[in-house]
Amino acid sequence: MRAPLRTLTAAAAIGGGVFAYSSVIERNWFALRRQEVPVLPPGADPIRVLHLSDAHLTPGRHRLLSWLRTLDALDPDLVVNTGDSIAHPRAVGPFLDGLGPLLDRPGIFVYGSNDLYSPKPRNPLRYLVRSSAVPHSRHVPDLPWDELGAALTSAGWFDANNRRGRIKVGDADIEVAGVHDSHIGRDRYPAIAGRTDPGADLRLGVMHSPEPRVMDLFAADGYDLLMAGHTHGGQVCLPGYGTLVTNCGLDIGRAQGLHRHPAAGDPLRPWLHVSAGLGTSPWAPFRFACRPEASLLTLVPRIG
Repeated sequence: MRAPLRTLTAAAAIGGGVFAYSSVIERNWFALRRQEVPVLPPGADPIRVLHLSDAHLTPGRHRLLSWLRTLDALDPDLVVNTGDSIAHPRAVGPFLDGLGPLLDRPGIFVYGSNDLYSPKPRNPLRYLVRSSAVPHSRHVPDLPWDELGAALTSAGWFDANNRRGRIKVGDADIEVAGVHDSHIGRDRYPAIAGRTDPGADLRLGVMHSPEPRVMDLFAADGYDLLMAGHTHGGQVCLPGYGTLVTNCGLDIGRAQGLHRHPAAGDPLRPWLHVSAGLGTSPWAPFRFACRPEASLLTLVPRIG
């Protein structure tokens, strides 16, 4: 075998192995991330928040659903779902079954674009050069987002899509505001604008896509903690380098995990938690160096 042919054969074998690993193993290798966030008033009892995002559920994702069913054993005080829960017309029932007893706990949710619109096949390489955002204003949603929302609200979860309100979690009084998916222009921040109540124990801002222009507004209004998803943590990362793209306006250094917003400046700026998410688009069913995840945030009193 000539050297160039051997090289091509080896490259094809390596590429096939990487794809098999990323689509079969890592895509189903779920991780639980734990993080402590100092945002509560002095002397407050800790609050355990389970952050779920980006399940992109389609029929047949049995491993994802089985793992999701284990999370109630974490005994969270609050569940926050930052969207893109479904990606198929028949996914609502299985997603609710996967949540199971988590639905009996206090919860908050917003939608992502794939809760409304079926994902479309696209060249994955396009994400390296531009965002996936496409205008949907002239399109009628083809997924049962309303069925999903009705089920979550009937379970007592707070619908934070361009809404503001208060919820009780144990003895804690939490002021909540959220926006619909800003990645497709459905956010309406003026509907929730205004300074937060300094008497609340926690001021929580929830969104699907962590767009800086929207997070700047939450920060200016005095929110303590912002929660988002959408980025998939980059989904395909380079070992030793990390995230290549965020698919939104957020910088790659904050594509997942706990950070501040803005990244530098006012010491009172809010914390930002971005989930790398549980799933993938059905048209890009792989992850590399970026395991699917849920996060358990333990909120504790502020330091100092």
